[in-house]
Amino acid sequence: MPATPKHDYYETLGVARGASEEDIRKAYRKLARKYHPDLNPGDKSAEDRFKNVQEAYDILSDVKKRQMYDQVGFYSENGFPGAGPGGGAPGAGGRSYPNMDFGGFDFSDYFRGGAGAESQARESSRESAGGFSNIFNQFFRGGSGSGAEQQPERGSDLEYGLTISFWQAMRGTQTRLEITRYEQCPTCHGAGEGPAGSVTCPECNGSGTVSQMAGNMKFNLTCPRCHGKGRLKNACPTCHGDGRIASVETVDIRIPAGAQDGSRLRVAGKGNAGTMGAPPGDLYITTHVEPHPVFRREGDNILMKLPITVAEAGLGAKIEIPTIDGKTLLKIPPGTQNNQKFRLRERGVMNARKNTRGDQIVEVALEAPKVNDERTKELLRELAQLHPEDPRQKIWQEVDHGR
Repeated sequence: MPATPKHDYYETLGVARGASEEDIRKAYRKLARKYHPDLNPGDKSAEDRFKNVQEAYDILSDVKKRQMYDQVGFYSENGFPGAGPGGGAPGAGGRSYPNMDFGGFDFSDYFRGGAGAESQARESSRESAGGFSNIFNQFFRGGSGSGAEQQPERGSDLEYGLTISFWQAMRGTQTRLEITRYEQCPTCHGAGEGPAGSVTCPECNGSGTVSQMAGNMKFNLTCPRCHGKGRLKNACPTCHGDGRIASVETVDIRIPAGAQDGSRLRVAGKGNAGTMGAPPGDLYITTHVEPHPVFRREGDNILMKLPITVAEAGLGAKIEIPTIDGKTLLKIPPGTQNNQKFRLRERGVMNARKNTRGDQIVEVALEAPKVNDERTKELLRELAQLHPEDPRQKIWQEVDHGR
Protein backbone atom coordinates (compact mmCIF):
# COMPACT_ATOMS: atom_id res chain seq x y z
CA MET A 1 0.00 0.00 0.00
CA PRO A 2 1.59 3.33 -0.99
CA ALA A 3 1.98 5.81 1.84
CA THR A 4 0.22 9.14 1.58
CA PRO A 5 2.84 11.93 1.96
CA LYS A 6 2.59 13.91 5.19
CA HIS A 7 3.12 17.20 3.39
CA ASP A 8 2.20 18.75 0.06
CA TYR A 9 5.28 18.57 -2.18
CA TYR A 10 4.46 21.85 -3.94
CA GLU A 11 4.03 23.66 -0.61
CA THR A 12 7.28 22.12 0.65
CA LEU A 13 9.23 23.62 -2.26
CA GLY A 14 7.19 26.83 -2.21
CA VAL A 15 6.11 26.60 -5.88
CA ALA A 16 2.76 26.59 -7.66
CA ARG A 17 1.26 23.33 -8.94
CA GLY A 18 1.90 24.47 -12.50
CA ALA A 19 5.53 25.42 -11.86
CA SER A 20 8.07 24.64 -14.58
CA GLU A 21 10.95 22.19 -14.13
CA GLU A 22 13.38 25.10 -13.90
CA ASP A 23 11.32 26.79 -11.13
CA ILE A 24 11.24 23.52 -9.18
CA ARG A 25 14.99 23.05 -9.58
CA LYS A 26 15.74 26.61 -8.39
CA ALA A 27 13.44 26.26 -5.38
CA TYR A 28 15.04 22.95 -4.43
CA ARG A 29 18.60 24.30 -4.61
CA LYS A 30 17.73 27.30 -2.48
CA LEU A 31 16.00 25.24 0.23
CA ALA A 32 18.63 22.47 0.16
CA ARG A 33 21.34 25.03 0.90
CA LYS A 34 19.26 26.59 3.67
CA TYR A 35 18.45 23.36 5.55
CA HIS A 36 21.47 21.19 4.73
CA PRO A 37 22.58 19.26 7.89
CA ASP A 38 26.22 20.33 7.40
CA LEU A 39 25.17 23.97 7.70
CA ASN A 40 22.83 23.29 10.64
CA PRO A 41 24.74 20.96 12.99
CA GLY A 42 22.58 19.55 15.78
CA ASP A 43 19.35 21.08 14.39
CA LYS A 44 16.79 18.23 14.17
CA SER A 45 14.11 20.53 12.72
CA ALA A 46 16.37 21.65 9.86
CA GLU A 47 17.30 18.02 9.17
CA ASP A 48 13.61 17.07 8.90
CA ARG A 49 12.95 20.02 6.58
CA PHE A 50 15.89 18.99 4.40
CA LYS A 51 14.52 15.44 4.13
CA ASN A 52 11.08 16.78 3.15
CA VAL A 53 12.63 19.04 0.50
CA GLN A 54 14.66 16.14 -0.90
CA GLU A 55 11.59 13.88 -1.00
CA ALA A 56 9.51 16.55 -2.74
CA TYR A 57 12.18 17.19 -5.38
CA ASP A 58 12.63 13.46 -6.07
CA ILE A 59 8.95 13.24 -7.05
CA LEU A 60 8.36 16.58 -8.78
CA SER A 61 11.57 16.48 -10.82
CA ASP A 62 10.49 13.23 -12.51
CA VAL A 63 7.79 13.68 -15.17
CA LYS A 64 6.07 10.31 -14.60
CA LYS A 65 6.23 10.52 -10.81
CA ARG A 66 4.89 14.06 -10.86
CA GLN A 67 2.04 13.07 -13.18
CA MET A 68 0.98 10.29 -10.83
CA TYR A 69 1.32 12.54 -7.77
CA ASP A 70 -0.85 15.23 -9.43
CA GLN A 71 -3.55 12.62 -10.18
CA VAL A 72 -3.77 10.67 -6.93
CA GLY A 73 -1.79 12.64 -4.36
CA PHE A 74 1.06 10.16 -3.89
CA TYR A 75 3.57 8.09 -5.86
CA SER A 76 3.95 4.31 -5.93
CA GLU A 77 6.41 2.17 -7.90
CA ASN A 78 3.58 -0.37 -8.40
CA GLY A 79 1.23 2.08 -10.06
CA PHE A 80 -2.27 2.89 -8.82
CA PRO A 81 -3.74 0.50 -6.23
CA GLY A 82 -6.69 -1.50 -7.51
CA ALA A 83 -5.66 -0.88 -11.12
CA GLY A 84 -5.66 -3.39 -13.95
CA PRO A 85 -2.66 -4.67 -15.90
CA GLY A 86 -2.04 -1.26 -17.40
CA GLY A 87 -1.52 0.35 -14.03
CA GLY A 88 -4.23 2.90 -14.78
CA ALA A 89 -6.13 4.84 -12.15
CA PRO A 90 -9.62 3.45 -11.52
CA GLY A 91 -12.55 5.63 -10.65
CA ALA A 92 -13.53 9.11 -11.62
CA GLY A 93 -10.83 11.64 -12.12
CA GLY A 94 -8.10 8.98 -12.01
CA ARG A 95 -8.29 8.74 -8.17
CA SER A 96 -7.79 5.56 -6.16
CA TYR A 97 -7.72 4.63 -2.49
CA PRO A 98 -5.76 2.18 -0.34
CA ASN A 99 -7.08 -1.38 -0.78
CA MET A 100 -10.40 -0.08 -2.12
CA ASP A 101 -11.78 -0.32 -5.63
CA PHE A 102 -15.36 0.87 -6.23
CA GLY A 103 -15.14 0.28 -9.98
CA GLY A 104 -17.48 -2.75 -9.85
CA PHE A 105 -20.25 -1.00 -7.93
CA ASP A 106 -23.22 0.96 -9.27
CA PHE A 107 -24.36 3.65 -6.85
CA SER A 108 -27.36 4.58 -8.99
CA ASP A 109 -29.78 2.74 -6.70
CA TYR A 110 -28.92 5.14 -3.92
CA PHE A 111 -29.83 8.17 -5.99
CA ARG A 112 -32.79 6.78 -7.94
CA GLY A 113 -35.86 8.94 -7.43
CA GLY A 114 -38.31 6.12 -8.31
CA ALA A 115 -39.55 4.00 -11.23
CA GLY A 116 -38.90 5.42 -14.68
CA ALA A 117 -35.96 7.50 -13.44
CA GLU A 118 -33.22 5.00 -14.42
CA SER A 119 -31.49 7.23 -16.96
CA GLN A 120 -31.61 10.17 -14.54
CA ALA A 121 -30.16 8.00 -11.76
CA ARG A 122 -27.28 6.86 -13.95
CA GLU A 123 -26.47 10.47 -14.77
CA SER A 124 -26.66 11.32 -11.09
CA SER A 125 -24.33 8.41 -10.30
CA ARG A 126 -21.76 9.66 -12.81
CA GLU A 127 -21.93 13.20 -11.46
CA SER A 128 -21.62 12.04 -7.86
CA ALA A 129 -18.70 9.66 -8.45
CA GLY A 130 -16.21 12.45 -7.91
CA GLY A 131 -18.12 13.48 -4.77
CA PHE A 132 -17.77 10.02 -3.27
CA SER A 133 -14.08 10.03 -4.24
CA ASN A 134 -13.50 13.25 -2.33
CA ILE A 135 -15.48 12.04 0.67
CA PHE A 136 -13.67 8.70 0.85
CA ASN A 137 -10.40 10.56 0.27
CA GLN A 138 -10.89 12.63 3.42
CA PHE A 139 -11.99 9.67 5.49
CA PHE A 140 -8.99 7.54 4.57
CA ARG A 141 -6.45 10.39 4.71
CA GLY A 142 -7.33 11.57 8.18
CA GLY A 143 -9.85 14.26 7.28
CA SER A 144 -7.74 16.47 5.05
CA GLY A 145 -7.43 16.47 1.32
CA SER A 146 -3.97 18.03 1.26
CA GLY A 147 -2.26 16.48 4.28
CA ALA A 148 -1.94 17.78 7.83
CA GLU A 149 -0.94 21.36 8.40
CA GLN A 150 2.42 22.00 9.98
CA GLN A 151 2.11 22.50 13.73
CA PRO A 152 4.25 24.68 16.05
CA GLU A 153 7.29 22.71 17.19
CA ARG A 154 9.67 23.38 20.08
CA GLY A 155 13.16 24.38 18.99
CA SER A 156 15.86 21.74 18.96
CA ASP A 157 18.67 21.66 21.54
CA LEU A 158 22.22 22.60 20.59
CA GLU A 159 25.42 20.82 21.68
CA TYR A 160 28.77 22.61 21.86
CA GLY A 161 32.17 21.58 23.27
CA LEU A 162 34.37 23.93 25.32
CA THR A 163 38.03 23.29 26.16
CA ILE A 164 39.31 24.81 29.43
CA SER A 165 42.61 24.61 31.30
CA PHE A 166 43.18 22.58 34.48
CA TRP A 167 43.28 25.75 36.61
CA GLN A 168 40.07 27.11 35.05
CA ALA A 169 38.36 23.86 35.99
CA MET A 170 39.69 24.02 39.58
CA ARG A 171 38.82 27.67 40.25
CA GLY A 172 35.89 28.22 37.89
CA THR A 173 35.82 30.76 35.11
CA GLN A 174 33.64 33.05 33.02
CA THR A 175 33.99 32.77 29.26
CA ARG A 176 32.17 33.68 26.04
CA LEU A 177 31.13 31.22 23.37
CA GLU A 178 30.08 32.09 19.82
CA ILE A 179 27.25 29.87 18.58
CA THR A 180 25.13 29.64 15.44
CA ARG A 181 21.43 29.21 16.16
CA TYR A 182 17.97 29.90 14.77
CA GLU A 183 16.34 32.84 16.51
CA GLN A 184 12.83 34.25 16.29
CA CYS A 185 12.24 36.31 13.16
CA PRO A 186 12.31 40.02 14.12
CA THR A 187 9.87 40.94 11.35
CA CYS A 188 6.98 38.57 12.11
CA HIS A 189 7.99 37.70 15.70
CA GLY A 190 7.76 33.98 14.97
CA ALA A 191 4.29 34.00 13.40
CA GLY A 192 5.60 33.39 9.86
CA GLU A 193 3.09 35.89 8.42
CA GLY A 194 3.92 38.92 6.33
CA PRO A 195 2.89 42.52 7.06
CA ALA A 196 -0.42 41.93 5.28
CA GLY A 197 -1.35 39.27 7.80
CA SER A 198 -3.80 36.67 6.62
CA VAL A 199 -6.57 36.72 4.04
CA THR A 200 -9.90 34.93 3.81
CA CYS A 201 -9.62 31.56 2.10
CA PRO A 202 -11.27 31.92 -1.33
CA GLU A 203 -12.22 28.24 -1.50
CA CYS A 204 -14.35 28.07 1.66
CA ASN A 205 -15.00 31.83 2.05
CA GLY A 206 -13.67 31.73 5.60
CA SER A 207 -15.89 28.92 6.90
CA GLY A 208 -13.13 26.28 7.03
CA THR A 209 -15.39 23.71 5.37
CA VAL A 210 -16.60 22.99 1.86
CA SER A 211 -19.82 21.27 0.83
CA GLN A 212 -19.69 18.16 -1.33
CA MET A 213 -22.75 16.61 -3.01
CA ALA A 214 -23.00 12.85 -3.52
CA GLY A 215 -26.34 12.26 -5.19
CA ASN A 216 -29.02 13.47 -2.78
CA MET A 217 -26.59 13.52 0.13
CA LYS A 218 -24.62 16.57 1.19
CA PHE A 219 -21.35 16.39 3.16
CA ASN A 220 -19.37 19.14 4.86
CA LEU A 221 -15.64 18.45 4.49
CA THR A 222 -12.56 20.19 5.82
CA CYS A 223 -11.34 22.77 3.35
CA PRO A 224 -8.28 21.29 1.63
CA ARG A 225 -6.70 24.68 1.02
CA CYS A 226 -6.75 26.32 4.48
CA HIS A 227 -7.00 23.05 6.46
CA GLY A 228 -10.12 24.23 8.26
CA LYS A 229 -8.77 27.57 9.50
CA GLY A 230 -10.73 29.72 7.09
CA ARG A 231 -7.78 32.00 6.42
CA LEU A 232 -4.55 31.84 4.44
CA LYS A 233 -1.42 33.56 5.69
CA ASN A 234 0.97 35.61 3.60
CA ALA A 235 4.51 34.38 4.18
CA CYS A 236 6.89 36.75 5.95
CA PRO A 237 9.45 38.11 3.42
CA THR A 238 12.28 37.83 5.97
CA CYS A 239 11.89 34.22 7.15
CA HIS A 240 9.74 32.94 4.25
CA GLY A 241 7.05 31.71 6.62
CA ASP A 242 9.31 29.71 8.95
CA GLY A 243 9.12 32.23 11.80
CA ARG A 244 12.86 32.15 12.48
CA ILE A 245 16.20 33.05 10.91
CA ALA A 246 19.78 31.83 11.33
CA SER A 247 22.08 34.06 13.36
CA VAL A 248 25.44 34.08 15.15
CA GLU A 249 25.24 34.90 18.85
CA THR A 250 27.79 35.27 21.66
CA VAL A 251 26.72 33.57 24.89
CA ASP A 252 28.27 34.16 28.33
CA ILE A 253 29.15 30.84 29.96
CA ARG A 254 29.92 30.44 33.67
CA ILE A 255 32.04 27.38 34.49
CA PRO A 256 31.70 26.50 38.21
CA ALA A 257 34.73 25.63 40.33
CA GLY A 258 35.51 21.92 40.28
CA ALA A 259 34.19 21.26 36.76
CA GLN A 260 35.19 17.81 35.52
CA ASP A 261 36.26 16.64 32.09
CA GLY A 262 33.08 15.70 30.20
CA SER A 263 30.72 17.59 32.54
CA ARG A 264 27.62 19.02 30.84
CA LEU A 265 26.25 22.51 31.46
CA ARG A 266 22.76 23.64 30.41
CA VAL A 267 21.91 27.17 29.28
CA ALA A 268 18.12 27.38 29.13
CA GLY A 269 16.47 28.96 26.10
CA LYS A 270 19.66 29.33 24.05
CA GLY A 271 18.96 26.49 21.63
CA ASN A 272 17.19 26.97 18.31
CA ALA A 273 13.98 28.97 18.30
CA GLY A 274 10.79 26.98 17.82
CA THR A 275 8.77 27.10 14.62
CA MET A 276 5.66 29.25 14.38
CA GLY A 277 6.30 30.90 17.76
CA ALA A 278 6.92 27.70 19.75
CA PRO A 279 9.43 27.93 22.68
CA PRO A 280 13.18 27.56 22.00
CA GLY A 281 15.37 24.61 22.87
CA ASP A 282 18.33 24.66 25.27
CA LEU A 283 22.08 24.95 24.81
CA TYR A 284 24.29 22.22 26.29
CA ILE A 285 28.02 22.79 26.86
CA THR A 286 30.35 19.79 27.31
CA THR A 287 33.64 20.75 28.98
CA HIS A 288 37.00 19.25 28.03
CA VAL A 289 39.70 19.84 30.66
CA GLU A 290 43.31 19.97 29.50
CA PRO A 291 45.69 17.68 31.45
CA HIS A 292 48.21 19.12 33.95
CA PRO A 293 51.89 18.04 33.89
CA VAL A 294 52.00 17.48 37.71
CA PHE A 295 48.48 17.05 39.05
CA ARG A 296 46.02 14.36 38.03
CA ARG A 297 42.40 14.33 39.09
CA GLU A 298 40.58 11.21 40.24
CA GLY A 299 37.07 11.99 41.41
CA ASP A 300 37.44 14.80 43.95
CA ASN A 301 41.01 13.78 44.83
CA ILE A 302 44.22 15.24 43.40
CA LEU A 303 47.07 12.80 42.74
CA MET A 304 50.74 13.60 42.22
CA LYS A 305 54.11 11.82 42.20
CA LEU A 306 56.89 13.27 44.36
CA PRO A 307 60.54 12.32 43.70
CA ILE A 308 62.70 11.96 46.85
CA THR A 309 66.33 10.98 47.45
CA VAL A 310 67.53 7.81 49.13
CA ALA A 311 68.79 9.89 52.05
CA GLU A 312 65.37 11.56 52.50
CA ALA A 313 63.64 8.21 52.38
CA GLY A 314 66.05 6.61 54.84
CA LEU A 315 66.56 9.43 57.31
CA GLY A 316 63.22 11.18 56.92
CA ALA A 317 62.64 14.81 55.94
CA LYS A 318 60.21 17.69 55.69
CA ILE A 319 59.66 18.57 52.03
CA GLU A 320 57.84 21.54 50.51
CA ILE A 321 55.33 20.29 47.90
CA PRO A 322 52.81 22.04 45.58
CA THR A 323 49.03 21.83 46.03
CA ILE A 324 46.16 23.37 44.08
CA ASP A 325 46.00 26.01 46.85
CA GLY A 326 49.72 26.84 46.84
CA LYS A 327 52.47 25.18 48.93
CA THR A 328 52.59 23.02 52.05
CA LEU A 329 55.09 20.87 54.01
CA LEU A 330 54.98 17.06 53.77
CA LYS A 331 56.70 15.05 56.50
CA ILE A 332 58.56 12.02 55.15
CA PRO A 333 59.17 9.53 57.98
CA PRO A 334 62.45 7.56 58.21
CA GLY A 335 62.43 4.31 56.26
CA THR A 336 59.91 5.47 53.65
CA GLN A 337 59.59 2.97 50.81
CA ASN A 338 59.32 3.60 47.08
CA ASN A 339 55.72 4.21 45.85
CA GLN A 340 54.52 4.80 49.40
CA LYS A 341 51.49 7.13 49.50
CA PHE A 342 50.66 10.01 51.83
CA ARG A 343 47.26 11.67 52.17
CA LEU A 344 46.74 15.39 52.73
CA ARG A 345 43.22 15.83 54.05
CA GLU A 346 40.92 18.35 52.32
CA ARG A 347 43.55 19.51 49.86
CA GLY A 348 41.66 18.19 46.82
CA VAL A 349 38.77 19.51 44.70
CA MET A 350 35.78 21.28 46.25
CA ASN A 351 32.50 19.47 45.52
CA ALA A 352 29.77 22.13 45.60
CA ARG A 353 26.92 19.58 45.49
CA LYS A 354 28.16 17.62 48.51
CA ASN A 355 29.74 20.66 50.18
CA THR A 356 32.84 18.54 50.80
CA ARG A 357 36.40 18.62 49.61
CA GLY A 358 38.58 15.79 48.37
CA ASP A 359 42.15 14.98 49.43
CA GLN A 360 45.56 15.25 47.83
CA ILE A 361 47.39 11.94 47.56
CA VAL A 362 51.16 12.09 47.20
CA GLU A 363 53.06 9.03 45.95
CA VAL A 364 56.81 9.14 46.52
CA ALA A 365 59.32 7.88 43.96
CA LEU A 366 62.86 7.12 45.14
CA GLU A 367 65.62 8.33 42.87
CA ALA A 368 68.99 6.62 43.06
CA PRO A 369 72.01 8.90 43.38
CA LYS A 370 74.30 9.42 40.44
CA VAL A 371 77.58 7.61 41.14
CA ASN A 372 80.28 9.73 39.53
CA ASP A 373 83.05 9.68 42.17
CA GLU A 374 84.90 7.21 44.43
CA ARG A 375 83.60 8.74 47.66
CA THR A 376 80.00 7.97 46.70
CA LYS A 377 80.95 4.42 45.73
CA GLU A 378 82.72 3.95 49.06
CA LEU A 379 79.69 5.10 51.01
CA LEU A 380 77.40 2.78 49.10
CA ARG A 381 79.73 -0.18 49.77
CA GLU A 382 79.68 0.65 53.49
CA LEU A 383 75.88 0.84 53.34
CA ALA A 384 75.73 -2.57 51.69
CA GLN A 385 77.91 -4.07 54.44
CA LEU A 386 75.76 -2.55 57.16
CA HIS A 387 72.56 -3.91 55.56
CA PRO A 388 73.43 -7.25 53.94
CA GLU A 389 69.78 -8.46 53.93
CA ASP A 390 68.36 -9.56 50.56
CA PRO A 391 65.25 -7.53 49.62
CA ARG A 392 64.31 -10.23 47.08
CA GLN A 393 64.24 -13.09 49.54
CA LYS A 394 60.49 -12.79 50.06
CA ILE A 395 59.91 -13.13 46.31
CA TRP A 396 61.71 -16.48 46.19
CA GLN A 397 59.79 -17.71 49.20
CA GLU A 398 56.50 -16.92 47.48
CA VAL A 399 57.68 -18.53 44.23
CA ASP A 400 58.62 -21.76 46.00
CA HIS A 401 55.44 -21.83 48.06
CA GLY A 402 53.32 -24.90 47.28
CA ARG A 403 55.89 -26.74 45.20
